[in-house]
Amino acid sequence: MPKGKRYEEAFKMETVKYISVNHKSVAQVAREIGMNGNTVHGWIKKYGKQHEMKAVQSFSSAEAELRALQKEIRDLKEENEI
Repeated sequence: MPKGKRYEEAFKMETVKYISVNHKSVAQVAREIGMNGNTVHGWIKKYGKQHEMKAVQSFSSAEAELRALQKEIRDLKEENEI
């Protein structure tokens, strides 16, 4: 017996992204796409953390780049003083 309709991973990730970007409720988006809200909540649990991890990683790399540039500025100022 079939378990129900299967959705592609890309669709699930786009739905989670749509919810976070547009700040809509899960129930509202679930109604818009004709699904059960619990299913969409499951997608958020699974794919929402991946999105957050990517955001944290890009923030960390931007922060690391800022630190490196600040260090380079300090080094150049020190060289100028000499």
